[in-house]
Amino acid sequence: MTNNKEQKNNPSKSPKRSGGPGHGMALGRPAEKAKDFKGTTKRLIKYIDQYSFQMLLVVVVAIITTLLAVIAPNFSRYILNNLQEMILGTITKDEGVAQITTYIYLIIGLYFLNFVMSLIMHLVGNKISVFIGKKMRNDLRDKLEKLPIKYFDSKQTGNILSVFSNDVDIVTNSIQQSLINIISSFFSIVGILVMMFIISWRLTVIALLILPLFILATSTIAKKSQSKFIRQQKQLGNLNGHVEEIFSANKIVKLFGKEEDSFEDFQRINMSLAKDMRDAQFLSGLIRPIMEFISNIGYVAVVIVGGILAGATNPLLVGDITVFITYQKNFVNPILNIANVINQLQSTIAGAERIFEVLDEKEENQEVTKLEVDQNSFSGHVEFKDIDFSYNVDQELIKSLNLEVYPGKQIAIVGPTGAGKTTLVNLLMRFYEVDNGGIYVDGIKSTDYPRAVLRKQFGMVLQDTWLFSGTIRDNVAFGKPEATDEQIIDACKQAHVHHYIETLPKGYYTNLKEDADNISKGQKQLLTIARAILFNPKILILDEATSSVDTRTESYIQNAMTFMMEGKTSFVIAHRLSTIKNASLILVMNHGKIVEQGNHKELLAKNGVYAELYNSQFLNQAT
Repeated sequence: MTNNKEQKNNPSKSPKRSGGPGHGMALGRPAEKAKDFKGTTKRLIKYIDQYSFQMLLVVVVAIITTLLAVIAPNFSRYILNNLQEMILGTITKDEGVAQITTYIYLIIGLYFLNFVMSLIMHLVGNKISVFIGKKMRNDLRDKLEKLPIKYFDSKQTGNILSVFSNDVDIVTNSIQQSLINIISSFFSIVGILVMMFIISWRLTVIALLILPLFILATSTIAKKSQSKFIRQQKQLGNLNGHVEEIFSANKIVKLFGKEEDSFEDFQRINMSLAKDMRDAQFLSGLIRPIMEFISNIGYVAVVIVGGILAGATNPLLVGDITVFITYQKNFVNPILNIANVINQLQSTIAGAERIFEVLDEKEENQEVTKLEVDQNSFSGHVEFKDIDFSYNVDQELIKSLNLEVYPGKQIAIVGPTGAGKTTLVNLLMRFYEVDNGGIYVDGIKSTDYPRAVLRKQFGMVLQDTWLFSGTIRDNVAFGKPEATDEQIIDACKQAHVHHYIETLPKGYYTNLKEDADNISKGQKQLLTIARAILFNPKILILDEATSSVDTRTESYIQNAMTFMMEGKTSFVIAHRLSTIKNASLILVMNHGKIVEQGNHKELLAKNGVYAELYNSQFLNQAT
């Protein structure tokens, strides 16, 4: 099932990656640069080493395929030469027809063999890229399971998703396409040169004289177009940012009547982007016609010299000149292909670097504990002893915190933003490890429990409703998949959501849509409470979730939460102080320390921080 929780970091804000192999990247378009091209390339080769036999097979088949494609046109030369010799009477008609027939069969056979080898090459190459992509995604998924929560807190969700999708696709596609292209192009160049020298070394020298012009033209244009493409990418980023900002705040724009100003800003950015795109595409598009122009100059020179050599003592025949010109025209394409592949490889290795960066992240400390615990023996007694903790080394958050919570008690935690309320429960569940001190659950240090065993004792109901794509039944039974229908229905009744589910056409088998937006926020929250009731943990962590629901639904949620907390140790992160009047103990936190503690009446009598917070909320509600 897919997590439908509203993402904290919108993936659309993640930077777009440059097109990889298969995107038709033009020569001159700047590739994303790798930080360590050589080192990452070596590591990538080692990573795919288990497919070395298949890779070798692709290389061998690519060489054979290329050589077949290069050799086949040479037999066309013999056909044309035989026709000329038959016309001139140098050979008899029967001899000429017999030889021509043989060459035709050879050409058909070579092209058929070329087709078969190409098919094998692409099938094997595709199989390699699919399996490498599968392995990379499996390794990334396995790695993410082992990373601590602080990694996800420090990374944009969109960037992590981009590694899974864009970067893996770029790398796997490149392994197949770039490998085949660069091998085919290299051996095409070698093969074509050999065939040209076999036909006429003089014409080959003339053809090669224009090669410096190719290099000069492409390098000059590429250098100029690269700066244009960089400006284009910058303007595209500006446009995307503007569109996202305007549409995400569409109501505010309309409220203040800023539609026209917004449209003018869009037109200005769009005009700049169009100009940069025009300049970049124009310069990049010049490469092909300029290459063809230079090639045509060489073609004219070859025709002139070939005509002269046709009347020499050892003349060139029509077939020699015709096929030589064909080879000469085909000589440019593999050069351009190699230039494009080198450009694409930069983006490929940059994508591989991001994949390896995730795989190299420091994992959660491996557990060595073999403590065996009876799951039913937990009572829910929790104690914090001299806890020190900080997210950053130079910024202390919690210092010398001590707290003891007895089984079945309700502990409310209040305080301003950044006081350490959420941090306290994150430490309790070992999402983060303390710097000093210890947290004890039923008298045993939490680090002595296996994480999986410890976390099974906790149930969570947060403001953000963690629902998943799937049926309502699957969501309620998420923590206890073996639950019977009767147990699920009973939990939903206790959460005051059974009647609502019964009104749905498919009842408990109703599928939740993306983000579960086919049910209301209040019903989502009641389903998460039903899930926690069914799971029946020893310790509950509740982040008050009634701020965005109507009064009636709030009453249902409060009743369901009260029922759920009976006999359980509960930690309630409170935002509405009116909802925690009956808590066994209220902790007032500020700057990572417990500055006040007591029950509701005691704290009001102290007339301190809690009283100030409570009275300010009461006055705001009254007004």
